[in-house]
Amino acid sequence: MSSLETFAQAKLSRLEAGALRRRLVPTVRAAGATVERGGRRLVSFSCNDYLGLSHDPRVVAAARAAVDAYGAGAGGSRLVTGNHPLLAELEERLAAHKGADAALVFGSGYLANLGITPALVGPGDLVLVDDLAHACLWSGARVSGAVVQPFRHNDVGDLARLLAVQRDAHHRAMILTERVFSMDGDRAPLGDILGLAEAYDAWTLVDDAHGLGVVEGGPRAPLEMGTLSKALGSYGGYLCASRPVVDLLTSRARSFVYTTGLPPASAAAALEALAILEAEPARGARPLALARRFTAGLGLPEAQSAVVPVLVGEAEAALDLSAALEAAGFLVVAIRPPTVAPGTARLRVAFSAAHDEAQVDALVAGFAALEIS
Repeated sequence: MSSLETFAQAKLSRLEAGALRRRLVPTVRAAGATVERGGRRLVSFSCNDYLGLSHDPRVVAAARAAVDAYGAGAGGSRLVTGNHPLLAELEERLAAHKGADAALVFGSGYLANLGITPALVGPGDLVLVDDLAHACLWSGARVSGAVVQPFRHNDVGDLARLLAVQRDAHHRAMILTERVFSMDGDRAPLGDILGLAEAYDAWTLVDDAHGLGVVEGGPRAPLEMGTLSKALGSYGGYLCASRPVVDLLTSRARSFVYTTGLPPASAAAALEALAILEAEPARGARPLALARRFTAGLGLPEAQSAVVPVLVGEAEAALDLSAALEAAGFLVVAIRPPTVAPGTARLRVAFSAAHDEAQVDALVAGFAALEIS
């Protein structure tokens, strides 16, 4: 065995011992918040398709029409092949939805965050990141070369302290947070954060991947990014900001400049989904209502978003409970370190407009039967 294989096998063995090894499980998603796995039909509570639009016939038809008209792929970077009219329309619509001057579409949400921060700050600058921010926010901050400093999760006092102590020693400063945190489902105190940012001349980047279409309203940051792959049921990422900022990133965000543009089908699907989101507000209200039905049923703190964590503790225990729920007909995947901190493994329950009340009530009964509320 080569040294590379020896290294990989040793790492895998340690992951296995800690119940931290990941495996891909063949799964086919279907309409109605269900999946087929292992020859069984399960009700899935482990999907970010919050509005159930990835299987909506209107969204599927829009994607199919785009393939017929424009082909399957973009063919290269938008700066090389040209700006596809569907992408220009999508950016205009996203900016209007967010109340921003302009938008820029990236290949994914991860690519967006990998490109935004390094295009705006660098050595000699300061980036303050919420402790529980998504990995892609941290990746973008670290790639920038700026000084990266975590602040305690949603702790405005800690953020204020760090700004007071460190801001004057750096040229530019950014604050990175999420509107809805992907693993805890809680919301950032954006009004207070934006107030501090203004007082200290810091630029705030908000990741709205899990808020768009479900938890909207409230204050807007000068930098608002998100994904097309969750509530909009498609694929891709975006940034909404002022026109000068978007123009700068078009030239300087490496994850935009050096990657192939979004396929026409993804852009068309996102456009149609955005139109549905805006035309059917009741659809957007449903995931939070169902999440609150679930938390009320189990006596958990009231849900703040479509995501509800059920904390377990150790990774192996979380895997066992996930397996028990699967045996009962539910897909509720265990989330383990390093996605979450050691000792905080959990079952992450995600709600969709495609769920019905009976499915939620059955899940409540399933949790109660296992005594894991």
